[in-house]
Formats: sequence, structure tokens, C-alpha cells
Amino acid sequence: MNNRLRELRDARGWSQGELAERLEVSRQTVNALETGKYDPSLPLAFRIARLFGLSIEDVFSPE
Repeated sequence: MNNRLRELRDARGWSQGELAERLEVSRQTVNALETGKYDPSLPLAFRIARLFGLSIEDVFSPE
């Protein structure tokens, strides 16, 4: 699954650690999401989209 997580995080000037804190996950999880090594659970996908004020489809897209 492709995502815009790094782009959205960079636009806000947040580090991976800061985003991880806001999502209540580890920095390693954020890194794995950004590099496509991990697809988020549905609850986490909703938290990510809500944090950025977007729909899930605006953050994630099928490959």
C-alpha cells in the first residue's frame, strides 16, 4: 500500500518521533509505515487520517 505519510509529516515540520508520539506508536512503526514495510491496522489508519484532517483515501492508496 502506498501512502503520503512522509510528505504530510514533512509539510508540518515533524520528526518521525514527534509523529509517533502524536499517534501513540513507536518511531520504528512510523519509519516502517513511511518505507512501505508495514501496513497500518484500520484503527491506526483512521488515527493517521484524522490527525492530518484527511480521509483515509487521501493518505493511503493501493499499489
